[in-house]
Amino acid sequence: MQNNVNIANINSKFRQDFAIIAGWIPFSGKVLDLGCGDGVLLKFLRDSMEVRGYGVEKDDANWLSCLKNGINVIQMDLEAGLSGFQDQSFDTVILSQTLQAMHHTEDILQEMLRVGKEAIVTFPNFGYWHNRIQVAVAGHMPVSEDLPYQWYDTPNVHLCTIKDFDQFCKNHNIRVLERKVITAGNEIRTLPNLRGALAMYRLKAAA
Repeated sequence: MQNNVNIANINSKFRQDFAIIAGWIPFSGKVLDLGCGDGVLLKFLRDSMEVRGYGVEKDDANWLSCLKNGINVIQMDLEAGLSGFQDQSFDTVILSQTLQAMHHTEDILQEMLRVGKEAIVTFPNFGYWHNRIQVAVAGHMPVSEDLPYQWYDTPNVHLCTIKDFDQFCKNHNIRVLERKVITAGNEIRTLPNLRGALAMYRLKAAA
């Protein structure tokens, strides 16, 4: 269920994925952003949604940027788990474009759903046609706005497609409350696994 924030106004000023995330969290809710980078998403949610936001980030430079942005941030490695956080202590736990860089994918998703009442996960869709063409025709790993790294310096270890993630959720008893797929800021409804560059999921642990 989306909140009452004016998404149209947000869309005119900010990234489309930020607007979608804003529509999936409660106004003034408590949010945990895992792998929060420089804190720009949390800053956006704080300023537009009055959320009580907390970030987790490992990189020194990003951690310092979070502090400069006035973000409450903990410096730690996500691979170590979220044992320091109590069950259901956040309204929403976010993992934005970080899933593909996680070694322990199953563990982090289960921990997100333990710590948060809901979870939001976004990731680049490896099934996107542009990526397929680069592999099949050009014969090399894809490089794009959503996958900006070369094969030798990428942090990505578990690239997946939308179909892969749908099956993962089914196998692990995870409810998909909503799913949106976007390419260049536009929502893709037809053939999303082929035409979508970025997948976005709103999740909840099955009862």
